[in-house]
Amino acid sequence: MQPYLPGKPIDEVKRELGLDRVVKLASNENPFGPSPKAIEAVKEAAEKMHIYPDGAAHDLKQAVSKHIGLPVSNLIMGNGSDELIHLIGLVFLGSDQDEMIVGDPSFSRYDAATQIGPSKLTKVPLDADYRHDLVAMSKAVTANTKLIFIANPNNPTGTIVRKAEFDRFLDSVPSHIAIVLDEAYFEFSEGAEDFPSARDYVAAGKNVIGLRTFSKAYGLAGIRIGYGFGPAEVIDAINRVREPFNANSLAQVAAIAALDDAEHVQKTVQNNKEGLEFLASVFTSVGAKPLESYANFMYADLGRPAQPVFQALLEQGVITRSGHALGNPACLRVSVGTKEEMEIFAEQLKNVLKMETA
Repeated sequence: MQPYLPGKPIDEVKRELGLDRVVKLASNENPFGPSPKAIEAVKEAAEKMHIYPDGAAHDLKQAVSKHIGLPVSNLIMGNGSDELIHLIGLVFLGSDQDEMIVGDPSFSRYDAATQIGPSKLTKVPLDADYRHDLVAMSKAVTANTKLIFIANPNNPTGTIVRKAEFDRFLDSVPSHIAIVLDEAYFEFSEGAEDFPSARDYVAAGKNVIGLRTFSKAYGLAGIRIGYGFGPAEVIDAINRVREPFNANSLAQVAAIAALDDAEHVQKTVQNNKEGLEFLASVFTSVGAKPLESYANFMYADLGRPAQPVFQALLEQGVITRSGHALGNPACLRVSVGTKEEMEIFAEQLKNVLKMETA
């Protein structure tokens, strides 16, 4: 197994490079931070940190149930959706004969689910438009396939699969195979035309597991809370393998409060829309090819090795993600930040590319 390599922390870059100003656009975080309501909820709950959290996450499940319109029996909370990916692997993959299918490139933590098994991992390359190739993924299914992960929107590309093509895919895959729709960036993509929501498939009784998180649009990445939903018997199985107190008390109250602040999410989503438009224009102006993104980041083909560009930006105090670590060495992934952060990135990117060609 390879350790997960997160985006560099701001303080680390300041120490290493002796910089006073650092802009982090590497980890797809909410540039506005958490909802003020969530902050207040955590302050109030902090006095009770000596008490174990509610292992059943009763109040949070009730809030999520109301939010997405599914019964509590279909819900499970996690220490971020990352933990739920791990737990799903534990439930479905138990021998070296079991197989799991993922797109490539996609979120790296899917790989770990098979390596812990240990089971076989089949990676199906994305299509020419950097989208999940559902036809090829369907053809990769064997008698031993137990699990399929589809990040929608996909990380690192930001692309999505549409409802019509996902419906065909679902019909083509044996019904005993669990299909995970990882919707970590759901709030940024839910308004997209013909977007397939995992919630609807679960409500219809399909063997689909949805994953969502409070880390992105809700700005709670540092407190680690996410949730999954699927068939009740699958949720029961996942519940059996989780740690007893996997969702901590502060995370639970913060998530409940965050769900109650629709205005904060709307502000985040609107800023993201404008940020994506800005990034697309910046990348296009320097001759790069940005992908149409439905997440809170943009993936662009620079037409040259991205690692030197990433390093040069880093030295100027702008943290991005190089495609070298994400499955395509010519691409750069940049998170949407505040308007000021976007302008700093644009200026430094143009300066870096000018120096390269000088």
